[in-house]
Amino acid sequence: MLMQELITKTVPTGISVVTVRSGDKINGMTAAWVTQVSFKPAMIAVSIAPQRYTHTLIEESRYFCINALPAESMDLAKHFGFKSGRKIDKFQGIDYTNAIKGSPVLGSAYAYIECEVVHAYEAGDHTLFIGTVVDSSELKDNVRPFIFRWNDFFGKK
Repeated sequence: MLMQELITKTVPTGISVVTVRSGDKINGMTAAWVTQVSFKPAMIAVSIAPQRYTHTLIEESRYFCINALPAESMDLAKHFGFKSGRKIDKFQGIDYTNAIKGSPVLGSAYAYIECEVVHAYEAGDHTLFIGTVVDSSELKDNVRPFIFRWNDFFGKK
């Protein structure tokens, strides 16, 4: 069993779409490595590989938005997870509005948290962006969150 598979089977995490706006460019990517790191001030961390377009845009804008997805969002998660925003417009045909600093908020998200980057740390093959919350809202009540399981995305071995 792969180490990544073992970790995802034993440490469940929610599935989010991390969105970003830098000037007239917008992008989003599916992410499972998102966590709260502080109450006061409210801070969120997200881990993103440097080769991802979202990483580039976060470095430019210094903002990102966590869009929490409901359990029935597999198609949306795959849409934002398996294509590069450098090559296609991931938002074509996707309903969204904007958070206070301009990050896209998906119409299907049940909550969002927009953050301003205050720290960025190299963490192995990823960058850990830590952001202070600047805008947030629960958009829908009583929603079952989408939880990451290895086999749902990468198939059974």
